[in-house]
Amino acid sequence: MSATGKWQVTAETPMGPQTQELTIKVEGATFTGSAVGPEGTRTISGKADGNRLTWTGERKTPMPMTLEFDVTVTGDKLAGNVNAGAMGSFPLTGTRLA
Repeated sequence: MSATGKWQVTAETPMGPQTQELTIKVEGATFTGSAVGPEGTRTISGKADGNRLTWTGERKTPMPMTLEFDVTVTGDKLAGNVNAGAMGSFPLTGTRLA
């Protein structure tokens, strides 16, 4: 099943759960979309390899850092990790909204 659609995702971080809504459109080996969360709306894009999505994002607050996302979609669920460099790696889970 394609990852195209809207997703509610939550990363379990040391600062507590961080929830965002992702909109994803897969086209071949890439995807584009947006992430809407407490920091506003950001454009996202990355690689799509079967049911696996990978992308990089920037977090501005509370401290700037590069985040590396690696998730696998299984039906209407998604699970994976967010690597936050020196802060470590955190689990990320999500459910398809549409």
